[in-house]
Amino acid sequence: MCAEGDERASARGRSTMFPVLGRAMWRWRWPVLIGWLGLVLAGATLGGQVFDRLSSTDNLRPDAESEQAERRVDELLPEGPIVVAVVRDRDPYDPALVASVGQVRDELLAVPGVKAVEDLYNAAGGRIGADNRSTLVQVELAEGLAPEQRERAEDRVSVLLRQIDAPEVLVGGEKLAERAFAEQAIEDAAVGESIALGVLLIALVVILGGLLAGLLPMLAALAAVAVTLLGLYGLSTVTGISEFTLNVVTLLGIGLTVDYALLLVARFREERAAAVAAARGDGVVDPGILLARTMATAGRAVLVSGLAVAVAMIGLYAFAEPLLSAMALGGAVAVLLSTLAGLTLLPALIAVAHRHIPAPGSDTWVRRALAATRRRKNPVDGPGLLGRLAGYAQRKPGPVAFTVTAGLLLLSLPFLFGANLANSDARALPRSMEARQVHDVLLRDFEAGRAAPVTVVVEADPASAEVRDLMNQLNVLPQVIRMQPRPDVPGAAVVIDLTPKGSTGGPESRELVRAVRALEQPLPLLVGGPAAELVDYRSSVSARLPFAVLVLLLVTTVLLFALTGSLVIPVKALVMNALTLLATLGVLVVVFQWGVGSALLGVESWGAIDLTTPVLLFVFVFGLSMDYEVFLLARIREEWDRWSDLRTPAARIRASQRAVLAGITRTGPVVTAAAVCITIVFLGFLLGDLTAVKEIGFGMAVAVLLDVTVVRGLLLPAVMSLLGKWNWWAPGPLRRLHRRFLGGGRPTTPAPVPTPPEPVRAGP
Repeated sequence: MCAEGDERASARGRSTMFPVLGRAMWRWRWPVLIGWLGLVLAGATLGGQVFDRLSSTDNLRPDAESEQAERRVDELLPEGPIVVAVVRDRDPYDPALVASVGQVRDELLAVPGVKAVEDLYNAAGGRIGADNRSTLVQVELAEGLAPEQRERAEDRVSVLLRQIDAPEVLVGGEKLAERAFAEQAIEDAAVGESIALGVLLIALVVILGGLLAGLLPMLAALAAVAVTLLGLYGLSTVTGISEFTLNVVTLLGIGLTVDYALLLVARFREERAAAVAAARGDGVVDPGILLARTMATAGRAVLVSGLAVAVAMIGLYAFAEPLLSAMALGGAVAVLLSTLAGLTLLPALIAVAHRHIPAPGSDTWVRRALAATRRRKNPVDGPGLLGRLAGYAQRKPGPVAFTVTAGLLLLSLPFLFGANLANSDARALPRSMEARQVHDVLLRDFEAGRAAPVTVVVEADPASAEVRDLMNQLNVLPQVIRMQPRPDVPGAAVVIDLTPKGSTGGPESRELVRAVRALEQPLPLLVGGPAAELVDYRSSVSARLPFAVLVLLLVTTVLLFALTGSLVIPVKALVMNALTLLATLGVLVVVFQWGVGSALLGVESWGAIDLTTPVLLFVFVFGLSMDYEVFLLARIREEWDRWSDLRTPAARIRASQRAVLAGITRTGPVVTAAAVCITIVFLGFLLGDLTAVKEIGFGMAVAVLLDVTVVRGLLLPAVMSLLGKWNWWAPGPLRRLHRRFLGGGRPTTPAPVPTPPEPVRAGP
């Protein structure tokens, strides 16, 4: 026993980093705050310039076959950006309209950057809409224009096209749609974040019981976002940062920082209450010691949580696609800075404002205002939602574990067997926007609803027998409606457009891409087009998914083993995170793809889910689930260490159940509050108009609600009750290594050991 005690004392001696950090934040609180103020000012100046450096980011890597095909087509048939005008509600051959289009054409050709103008009256094969009262005017800009030059030309061209003498002229095009998306994303971020932050502040004031206490997490979150902008500004010098990336990572940073703030403030209040009770009014409570004790427990959880979420971002980077890579790097910057704020800025703020942080249940104006709305003036604080759910789960662990697992798997079925993933295009814009209206009119009135073509590029003499044989093979493929070689292709090359059955990116068009690539013929060819891009993206993600999962698995196992000393708990955590993710994606398919309840969210279903959404949710859901897992496991392990010296198996089983219930009961209110706050943040996504952004916001809100209630409240305690002492299993050498170098997770707070909760019956 003496040797064991010396080992534990030595381990505790080695686990002094966090208490030392807490004491340092108390001693140097003002220099820390001044340092963060300097970073915030730099972020407000330099970081604000990141909005001027946002750019469109491709979904696919340059070496994808569809990307190679697109580049080759551009080399063979170079074409600049196209601005399209749909001239509507007038007879196309009305002399006044013909004259008006001719006059505007002459003015367009004089605009710098305009290469050519095609309309019904000056180009062969001019197009008339299906209603016989609409026609197209297409303006081609010069290739290689700088973004600023292209946008100036687009703006001038748009003004001139709207001068055509017709009841309605709709102006759009691919680049104009991209600009509309970017502008809408920035507007959505401004509106969504401002409203979400206002609601979040109210929630924090209610949760923490005072205005100043509620302001602490908000100040830390805003500081983290400002410094994140500074980091993104630096990142934009080496990679492209899109508006979508900016939206997601800033809200992620806000949510994580608020989570960490709630955990630290709650633990500080708990340590203060224990110290006051121990002093019994005869001694002075040292805030520096309280902060050191807070960092010894909650600070460690913040670091492990931050590392876990950062690893999730690294897992996203493993997919290697440009958009996902930029999202991964931006997310990693946001997570690391949020963690840094949790370990430095928040302790310093607590050190300065600790007198204004009310104790739980104290008689503050917030509590009095809430009590006035209830029938009972002084409501009795109970164990909280998670505590009640955990108590129920421990009484019936087997049925609860089976029912919850089956329910989550049932929710996942729509995604596993019915998901349609597609590239977002102008359909992601609201119908009120002109670029979306142009897309819809072109598809309906000029394309007869047909899918975008699959483009085949063949490097061979067009007159050769091999090319004729290939074209015969292509023409008889069952997915092809029409085959049309492009004229005037220079050199020994052929470009063929194949119009597939079904919709763009639908099953028929994807099958056509695979069928062309699988043809047995001697000619080198490349297959491109929107459907090919989708096939390439899916193939790339599927091929790299195992590597991303392996990264998450290995690093998560190491982090959770360092926190708990168990190899069972990391496996359990990964399985639960997977169930949460699959159930979330299933709900997303039902709402956004099938359209069930989508009108309540202001969304019009377009029959698919954006292809990047599942990957982004995979990483974000995993990261935030690990966030709450770490909060709960850190406290459960702390409680387990209080009672794990019991020798008999029955006593250890009861101790394990008590530790689970006590850990969830004491940390549950913090996790519930954090879930409410981060849900408010992500619901801010739903206030915008972009469908792809709404998918992320809705998915994250569903994931957090499922994770905190069903998974952490029911499945976690049920499974841990079934496993009993095996929760803490690890091979002997690893267990000794953990105890030697990581202190076994024993609490460093010298407060009296609380009375454990009453034993929980394992059966019904």
